[in-house]
Amino acid sequence: MSEFDEKDKNQLEDKAQGTEEKEEEKKKEEKKESEYEDVCFICRRPESKAGKMFKLPNHISVCNDCMHKTMDTVSQFDYQGMLNNPSLMDDLNKNMGGKGFPNIRFVNIADLQGEGGIPNKQRIKKKKPKTGQEIVLDIKNIPPPHKIKAQLDDYVIGQEHAKKVISVAVYNHYKRVATGTLDDIEIEKSNMLMIGPTGSGKTYLVKTLARLLDVPLAITDATSLTEAGYIGDDIESVISKLLTAAGNDVEKAERGIVFIDEIDKIAKKKNTTSRDVSGESVQQGMLRLLEGADVEVPVGANSKNAMVPLATINTRNILFICGGAFPDLEEIIKQRLKKQTSIGFNAELKDKFDKEKDIISRVTVEDLKKFGMIPEFLGRLPIVYTLAALDKPMMVKILKEPKNAILKQYQKLLELDEVKLEFDEGALEAIADKAMEKDTGARALRAIIEEFMLDIMYEIPKDDNIGRVTITRAYIEGTGGPVIDIRSTSGENPDNLKMIEQK
Repeated sequence: MSEFDEKDKNQLEDKAQGTEEKEEEKKKEEKKESEYEDVCFICRRPESKAGKMFKLPNHISVCNDCMHKTMDTVSQFDYQGMLNNPSLMDDLNKNMGGKGFPNIRFVNIADLQGEGGIPNKQRIKKKKPKTGQEIVLDIKNIPPPHKIKAQLDDYVIGQEHAKKVISVAVYNHYKRVATGTLDDIEIEKSNMLMIGPTGSGKTYLVKTLARLLDVPLAITDATSLTEAGYIGDDIESVISKLLTAAGNDVEKAERGIVFIDEIDKIAKKKNTTSRDVSGESVQQGMLRLLEGADVEVPVGANSKNAMVPLATINTRNILFICGGAFPDLEEIIKQRLKKQTSIGFNAELKDKFDKEKDIISRVTVEDLKKFGMIPEFLGRLPIVYTLAALDKPMMVKILKEPKNAILKQYQKLLELDEVKLEFDEGALEAIADKAMEKDTGARALRAIIEEFMLDIMYEIPKDDNIGRVTITRAYIEGTGGPVIDIRSTSGENPDNLKMIEQK
């Protein structure tokens, strides 16, 4: 075989291999596309609602109704009698130089290039065909409350009551989803209201729970929600985010968890003459979501007015967890408790409650009503529990004990530079004292450590001889510096360290 024949053969083999790879990629794309429903280009309804679609070029699908409406409109339009008037057509042809009637197109397919291919984030996944009686969840696979709490203990310090409540509620919720009804007794939903000061771990608790459970979870906040028809997110956008978290799988989304943060921001506005579009009206709009109803939500968008398909989701099996800091709620509780004090030998002093730290744990439904939450809304959140404010010992534990503690994160960063980072107990207590002064909970810890670690993280990469850095109380309080241990150059052991205190 000549050199040219061999070259041609190699080129043909490469071409064949490239063709096979393209075919495989095409098959993968087709398989991926087949998982999603077709959406009508005109009315944006999915195939499950609109029925079988007409396929047009450029991946455009049109439902039966829209196609018939279009054809009826075309057939009724007469071009002002031009097509049925031979003499008018002759005059038009003469004026055009005998070139005939121009080509008229109602839709230029080329103009729709790129618009027909709706992104997958705005398409609904096809429902799997049901084969007889299928149980959505297996009760044996649902982790019991003590296991859920044990996993939460690895990440969340303190808040024992809150962890116990949320573990039991989640376990009962998924037993309810798995069994449906037992002996014609329908188990009601256990939606929750979580109250606690800022930085006490409300959002972190739910985020950790989502990581541990293999269920779709949407975390959203109520600050942007407004009444229908006003600028802002519609109330249904809460469910829309859950559908996105479930990969646009409606059945999976219908057994998910929704955490609505900053729920105290939709309290009734007091002493206002303007329309309350983001307060009481939002609470009223959320009633049917919490209770359980069929809701039409936009897919991949926050507004129903966006040109995206709408999916129908039943919220009966969706667990709602609402959380908020409820500022000034302590004052409302104190006012109620002070009214109960009486005169006499066994009477309690009015200023007794001013010194009580965990006053928020005495909250009642009446206090929340006075804060601005409507009774119908509170009635759909049967489980109300509080998170305690963090004290100094809890702050120290948060710094070092969780699996992803802040200190462990910095130690991991310096390990990459082959440097050991250590904090003595005095330094941890000094950091906790500074965090308590800021009164922003656990969020203050990272801000303080970032400030003190800045110089260390900047200087360490300069010197390869540094082997260990120890943060001391004196460095945190500004009266000294960290202890730097230098690797000794003498001897074969590289771990032989020489201590030098940086002033």
